[in-house]
Amino acid sequence: MKRLANIIRFPRPAFLRAKDGLRAAVERAPEAEALAASWMEPMRPLALRLYTLRHRMATAAVGVLAVSLLVHAMFGANGMVAYRQKRAEYETLRKQLEQTQQENDRYTQQIQGLKSDEKAIEKEAREQLGYAKPGEYVYVATPPAKPAPPAEHSHSAKK
Repeated sequence: MKRLANIIRFPRPAFLRAKDGLRAAVERAPEAEALAASWMEPMRPLALRLYTLRHRMATAAVGVLAVSLLVHAMFGANGMVAYRQKRAEYETLRKQLEQTQQENDRYTQQIQGLKSDEKAIEKEAREQLGYAKPGEYVYVATPPAKPAPPAEHSHSAKK
């Protein structure tokens, strides 16, 4: 209860303090109407001008809406620009898939050849394992020597 004593009480308006508050509100109604009329009078020409321009404003609003929809359709998340990028990516991936499929077909043919063709087996053994028939000589080319790395000079500036 002590805490409630610290609450500030604001006074009620005069027309609400009176026992007959409705009568007080009715008595002050002409003042409120005069105040509203004084605010509305300067606004009347503007309101009339806006009323006469309502068709133009509606047309302009529809135009702005149409332009914003067009921009969204072209540049939005699923717009035409994004569609073209995805289409180009699709074509690139399709070409890669085609190349990989051709490579797989070559390997499949090579595997079938190694399983069934004696000459293919002999060719692979000669190339990869360095085998030779009796009386043949195998020449192996030596790989080129790697150049020596450049020597660091002792007088180079190090920081």
